[in-house]
Amino acid sequence: MICPHCERNLLRKERPGNRCGHCGRAYALDPKTNPLRLNDLRVRRVAGTLTDGGRIGIVPDQLWYALSRKHLRGSEYGEGCMGTAFLVAGLVTVIAFFTEEPFLLIGSAALVLVGLALAGARALGAGRGLPPVARESFQAQVLSPWRSVYGAPPPGVLDTARPTAGPPSAGVGAAGATAVLVCPDPAVVAFLVADGLPARHGLAVVRSVAEAVAAPSNGPVLVLHDIDADGELLVPRLREALPGRAVLDAGPPLRTVRALPQAVPYRDLRHKPRSADLRLLAEQGGYSPEELKWLGQGWRFPLVGLPPARLLAVVDRVAERVGRGTDPDRRRAAELGFLTWPEAPGPDPVGGR
Repeated sequence: MICPHCERNLLRKERPGNRCGHCGRAYALDPKTNPLRLNDLRVRRVAGTLTDGGRIGIVPDQLWYALSRKHLRGSEYGEGCMGTAFLVAGLVTVIAFFTEEPFLLIGSAALVLVGLALAGARALGAGRGLPPVARESFQAQVLSPWRSVYGAPPPGVLDTARPTAGPPSAGVGAAGATAVLVCPDPAVVAFLVADGLPARHGLAVVRSVAEAVAAPSNGPVLVLHDIDADGELLVPRLREALPGRAVLDAGPPLRTVRALPQAVPYRDLRHKPRSADLRLLAEQGGYSPEELKWLGQGWRFPLVGLPPARLLAVVDRVAERVGRGTDPDRRRAAELGFLTWPEAPGPDPVGGR
């Protein structure tokens, strides 16, 4: 690996105890010992991309997903065991050839069968979509070593580990709110609040159906959710709990996201949907049997997987449109063009605020 300080290429023996043998300075992450095979330079590079060069702040969960993407696309199931089985089988076969011991050939055949079974399981998807580092373990396994060396998270990453910087409580921005934003993910809420988006658009931020009902606003309800079984049920549950209120799903449909080659889902085997929830989705309609099976296996597209600048831009646009409908002055200004002109051609600037 390359030392993040002196940029010398280091062999394993030249970096004992996560310390460069040339400049003597400590580093945080070694690809030989880190489950995500990270090094400090890669973490800085990915964080710089996510923060758009430091123009926006991100939460650790967004960095976790970005650093896990490569591992989520493939499977590391039985990787070491499979290679070892074939290697030992080959050695045993050679020994059996010279010693003429038939029982060695039986052992070699058994090892080959084990290797083939592992290869078949990998081909069928075993281990695919399972992150080597769980989302809740990212702080301990990646950010804590980083903080112990550098004294702070990577540049642009919000320090949500501190109690004062934790996810905001329900009802953030409730005073004078013209609309409600429902987002069950506390990390995404912390990200949006750090950007100032709820305050900018007069949104009361809540995380559940009960909190949305109790929110001091009769305006429209915007919904941000992961694309998983719970998320797919959130919008209909809100509409049932808030009759007569406009409930807007700010996310794309499951079928659309699954068709995107750059969208990488992951599985959480500890939080599979209940059978009752899957029945509700089937009764709700709009899902193919294959999609219901996919959801039932615990697959999901998390909000933290969206590019942070894109997530801000999408929520900004949806909140702006909702604001025009609830604020007479803004609606009149939009009709006159004051909110849409002048405007540079082309896509929105990434994170430009």
